[in-house]
Amino acid sequence: MCGRFTLTQNSQQLAESFQQFAPPADFSPRYNIAPTQPVAVVANDGRQQIDFFVWGLIPSWAKEPSIGNKLINARAETLAEKPSFRSAYRRRRCLILADGFFEWRKNPDNSKTPLYIQLEGQEPFAFAGLWEQWHSPQGDEVLSCTIITTEPNALMAKIHNRMPVILPPAAYNQWLDPAEQKPERLQSLLAPFPAEQMTAYPVSRVVNNPRFDGPDCIAPLVEQS
Repeated sequence: MCGRFTLTQNSQQLAESFQQFAPPADFSPRYNIAPTQPVAVVANDGRQQIDFFVWGLIPSWAKEPSIGNKLINARAETLAEKPSFRSAYRRRRCLILADGFFEWRKNPDNSKTPLYIQLEGQEPFAFAGLWEQWHSPQGDEVLSCTIITTEPNALMAKIHNRMPVILPPAAYNQWLDPAEQKPERLQSLLAPFPAEQMTAYPVSRVVNNPRFDGPDCIAPLVEQS
């Protein structure tokens, strides 16, 4: 799964990195983005605008928004079948912007070490995501999203049995097409990102606390001799 990630750029850097999308008015670097928090999203609504959605998909038919706590990730292999995702897969796709993510590697003593995973060039990228629009009984609107996961590549297989789908820029236009698409036209996009283009290193366990959101979250762990 993907349960934490980063987007450490400011508004100007974000605009430079994703020039095809209109940037948000303001954005502060984030070092420990957790579920239920706002995340930077480009939805396939034709606006090419970076907006902020809640992380954790709330289907339009949900009675309570708390269901989103269980839908932070969506398995690529079953998107077309699961009631929570199948409509969004056809009609409501999005990019979720990031520049790294965390995963926890299990150690022989059953403890876990957090690792920070990036692209080799440390450039920002986009997860493949789905989005939904939910209305409360009082009429309040909530825009939410989920990150799609797939089988791990060779790097990630040493850490975890799943990894988030990272889309190459060449796939953005197809993924963000506002038209309804058949799952078979999209499934090939949901492949593991090439392992040789990624890096991973251990970081401090301060990232375990979602209230901690600073550069220490991504600082390389100093191994004790």
